[in-house]
Amino acid sequence: MKKILLCAALLGFWAAPALSQTTEELNNDGKNTENVLTQSMGYDRKSYSPLNQINKSNIERLVPIWNASTMNELGELAQPTIYNGVMYVINGKWTFAIDVETGRQIWRTPVKIEPGIKHVAFNRGAATIYNGKVFRVTIDNHVLALDMKTGKELWNQRFADWKEGYYATGGPIVANGVLISGVSGGESTTRGFLDGWDPDTGKKLWRRYTIPAPGEPGSETWPKNSDAWKYGGGPTWRSGSYDPELDLVYWGTGNAEPYDPRPREALDSLFTSSVLAIRPKTGEVVCYFQYTPNDIYDVDGTDEQVLGDMQIGGQRRKVMIQTNKNGFMYVLDRTNCKLIAAHAYVKVNWATQIDPQTGRPVLTDLQGRFRAGEEVEIWPSRGTNAVPIAFNPETGIIYASTWQVPRIQKLAPPPKKPQEIGKTSTGIVAREPKMKPDDVFGHFLAINPVTGEKKWEIPLTELPSSAGMLATGGGLIFTGKMTGEFLALDEDTGKTLWQFKTGSSVNSTAITYTHNGRQYVTIASGLGGALATRFGAAKVPAGGSIWTFALFPVTTSTR
Repeated sequence: MKKILLCAALLGFWAAPALSQTTEELNNDGKNTENVLTQSMGYDRKSYSPLNQINKSNIERLVPIWNASTMNELGELAQPTIYNGVMYVINGKWTFAIDVETGRQIWRTPVKIEPGIKHVAFNRGAATIYNGKVFRVTIDNHVLALDMKTGKELWNQRFADWKEGYYATGGPIVANGVLISGVSGGESTTRGFLDGWDPDTGKKLWRRYTIPAPGEPGSETWPKNSDAWKYGGGPTWRSGSYDPELDLVYWGTGNAEPYDPRPREALDSLFTSSVLAIRPKTGEVVCYFQYTPNDIYDVDGTDEQVLGDMQIGGQRRKVMIQTNKNGFMYVLDRTNCKLIAAHAYVKVNWATQIDPQTGRPVLTDLQGRFRAGEEVEIWPSRGTNAVPIAFNPETGIIYASTWQVPRIQKLAPPPKKPQEIGKTSTGIVAREPKMKPDDVFGHFLAINPVTGEKKWEIPLTELPSSAGMLATGGGLIFTGKMTGEFLALDEDTGKTLWQFKTGSSVNSTAITYTHNGRQYVTIASGLGGALATRFGAAKVPAGGSIWTFALFPVTTSTR
C-alpha cells in the first residue's frame, strides 16, 4: 500500500507544472522552444521553427534517440504536442502521454467508440492542450477532455449522429478561451458546422453552420423552395488558424454536396469550399472568401490558412495563404478576406486562372462537358493531400508536398429510390486513373506565394507523398514519403541531405523543439487516411510509432 501511495505522489509531483498552461502560452507558442503547444508549431500554422542546432552542416549526425509504439494499425496522421517535458499523442485508438527524454509511456487512455460505426478511426490535427487538459475528437462525433496528469476523462460531449453521415477526424483548437471543433462527412447527407465549447465544463457555447438556412446571408446561393441546404455539405474536417491580435479564427470548409450540381441548380452554394473568419467567443462570421464556387470536383477549402505578414506592393500586409486542393495557391488579406494573389502550383485544367478582380476561377470547358454527361479527367484530383505546408517568414517561401494525379468522374444515373439519410450522396461515378510506377505522382515544392515563381520542384515517382512540411532556421525542410522514409531537404535546392527509414508510411508532420538545451525532431509513422491507404497499402506495412531524433554527440579523443 505504501508503494502505491508513493507512486501516486510522484505522479502528482511530475504533472504539477502542466496545470499552469495558459492562453498566453498558446498565443506565444514557439517563443519557448521547450514546448510545442499547437498544430503546425503555432496559431499561425507556419510549421516553422527558428531552431538551428540541427542544420545543413551537421544533419548527417542526426540519429534516432527513441521509438515508441502507438499500438495502432489505422494510421498516424496527427502531430504530437509537448508541454513541460511531456509529449501528448493521439490516434484513432489511444491518447498517450510520453516522457520526452526517454520515450517511456506515462499514461495511455483508450478511445471508446459507439458500436456500429463503419468509418476507420483516425485523427488529423494534433493533441490539443490547454489549462491542464488534453482535448480531442473521436470518429463517432464525440469531443472530450482528459486530465493531462492522469489521462482520466473529465467530460465528453456527443455533437452529431454518425447514422446521419457525420464523423470526426480533425483536431480542435482553443482560441481566446473557447474550444472549437469541426466535423467530417461532406460525401454524405450532412450540413457542416463548427461548435464552440467551454473547455472547463464541456458546455456548448455556440454552433455555426456552414450552410445558411433560408433567409440567412448566403441562402440566395441555394435553390428556393428546396431542402438542398439541409444536406449541402461544407464539412470542417481540418483545423483552424488564429490571429490573437485580430481575435479571428480562420477555418476552411469542404465541398458542396452532392458533387452533381443539378440538385443545387449549379449555384455558388455558400459557404462551401470557403474560408470563414469567425469570432471565437460567439461564432460570428466577420468575412469569408469562397475558393471554388459550385464545387463539383470535391476540391474543398479545408486546408490550413497560414498566417503571415508580408511586404506586398510597398505595404506590410496581414495575409493568409492556402494551397487549395483545387490546384491554386491563394494569398488573402486576413483583415477582410479579400484576394491579393492566386497562382496554379500544380497542373490545372478545370480553370485557366483566378480572376484578380472577382476572385472567381475562369473556367475551361471541362465543367460544361461534365454537366452534359461526359466522363472527364480533372487536374488535379488534389493539389496536396490534406497535410500542412510550411512557410519560412525569413524568405517568404512556401514548402509543400504536392500531388500529380487526376480525378476521373462522370454524373451518376438518376437514383431509383429516394436518398437515404446517412448514406453516400455524391451523385457521381468516379474511377482511379491508371498510373505506372515510373510516372511522376507528385513533387516536393518550394514556391513564392505572391508571384507564383517556383524555386525548386523535386519529382516523386512510385507513390505521392502524404507528409506535411516543417521548415527550420537550420536551412532544412523535414518531410516524408509514403514508403516510410523520413527526410531532411536542403531548403535552397530541395536536395535530400539525410533520410531514415521508419517502420511504416510517414503521413504526419514533424515537430522540432529543445529539451534541456538540446534540439530534437519528432515524427509519427503509420500508414493511414483514405488516399494514402488506397495508394500505399499493398506496398507499405501498417503499424504506428513515434520516432525522436537528435544529433549524435561529437566526442574528442583524449589519446
